[in-house]
Amino acid sequence: MLDEALTTLAMTGATTIVAAMATQAWQATRTGVLQLFHHDQTQQTTITAQLDGDAVLVTEDDDADGARRALVSSWKLRLEKLLRQHPDAADELRALMAEVQAELPQSQQRWVQNNTSHDHGTVFAVQGGNLHLHKGPGDPDAGFERGSHRTTDR
Repeated sequence: MLDEALTTLAMTGATTIVAAMATQAWQATRTGVLQLFHHDQTQQTTITAQLDGDAVLVTEDDDADGARRALVSSWKLRLEKLLRQHPDAADELRALMAEVQAELPQSQQRWVQNNTSHDHGTVFAVQGGNLHLHKGPGDPDAGFERGSHRTTDR
């Protein structure tokens, strides 16, 4: 089992890879992904076929974003397997993601944020917007029921 940081990296990598499908960043992304899987020639052949097939699905689907969403989980599994077998590939994956994200059209750029709280802790997080939290005097949870949702502006 991967630690939380590598699981998050695999998810971010998967999201980035499928976001690049059917964009101008695809060929560079495809080449970079193949380099990630250079450890095993048999696996690289399989990955080549999967990349090409998935790119065709995205290109031909009337709902390209829906096709991308459907493909994220399978790429997350592939990247998790890669990172389990070759933990040293994590830095290569991070570099590829940074390169690809810089090349993606603004509408295709995606960010993943995971926030975890332990031992009765509280997490306040927002991405690309503002978080407004109003609490009453005294009790730090005043005005909020346990498990309630706080609203964010994006």
